[in-house]
Amino acid sequence: MTTGTADAMVIDTNRLIYTVEEVAYLLNLSRGIAYQHVRDGVIPAERVGRRWLIPRKRFHAWLDGRAAA
Repeated sequence: MTTGTADAMVIDTNRLIYTVEEVAYLLNLSRGIAYQHVRDGVIPAERVGRRWLIPRKRFHAWLDGRAAA
């Protein structure tokens, strides 16, 4: 569950997936750029119906790999 305000977003890190909006917030990207990276395969994500879902473990593994590079 996320709640967004103009100043901050609270992200429940116990969930198994993130939304594109949550990932955009975590990476300090615009929502449009985050969707572009998801569609292009830059950010690991799965398409479920019309929604993009980002598995939390894969996202953090991807982040750890990018930090080491």
